[in-house]
Amino acid sequence: QVMLAESGGDSVQTGGSLRLSCAVSRLPSGYCMGWFRQAPGEARFGVAAIDRDGMPDYADSVKGRFTISQDSTKNTLFLQMNDLKPEDTAMYYCAADRRRAGCRPYFTGDFEYRGQGTRVTVSP
Repeated sequence: QVMLAESGGDSVQTGGSLRLSCAVSRLPSGYCMGWFRQAPGEARFGVAAIDRDGMPDYADSVKGRFTISQDSTKNTLFLQMNDLKPEDTAMYYCAADRRRAGCRPYFTGDFEYRGQGTRVTVSP
């Protein structure tokens, strides 16, 4: 059974930084790994993803501020978030899928597997 477990969420002020981590268990190779977020009353929003070849992709609103990465074993996925803004406030989820080619199709937030989420709050 695939398991994804996020950590690192916190409350910060505008301009602050956070690093989210996702512990990955029992995930076969070939998956797109990513992060999506969801604020109360809003749709899922794909933030960043990294494909099976290690190529990252980002939503336009986070480019230059967020960085997605993996450790060498691919057992941990990270999301470094800098220059945080109040509109980044949401529950952040680690997710994985390989049903479709590449990672861009998953920026809707529709991943096969996801974790329980970690909360990020950015105050003005």
